[in-house]
Amino acid sequence: MQKVQFKQYNEGEVLLFPDRLDSTISENHLVRIINHTVNQLDLTFLISTYSGGGTPAYHPRMLLKILLYAYCLKLYTGRKIANALRSDITFMWLSGKQYPDFRTINNFRSGRLKDSI
Repeated sequence: MQKVQFKQYNEGEVLLFPDRLDSTISENHLVRIINHTVNQLDLTFLISTYSGGGTPAYHPRMLLKILLYAYCLKLYTGRKIANALRSDITFMWLSGKQYPDFRTINNFRSGRLKDSI
């Protein structure tokens, strides 16, 4: 009888994700298409809605990317989008591992985007 062997498994491993999140995302993945498309947009109209001062805000380009990607995946609530930012590697990559909460996401779309898009 042969000895049973298993692949190494350690849920407490310090590095659970690859060094580069995009190494696991294919070149033709939807998240890359949205990223490329939003990077090409002129967002001066959106950036001009910010007054400055206070705590630094999340970049509107990043927030727009995560909203568009979430809508494509039929995620519409701010809480589900905020959860995806912490659990889905494509959302993590798209946001640059930044984690706006559901209030920030909802305020962005209902306040800044409402009259812009």
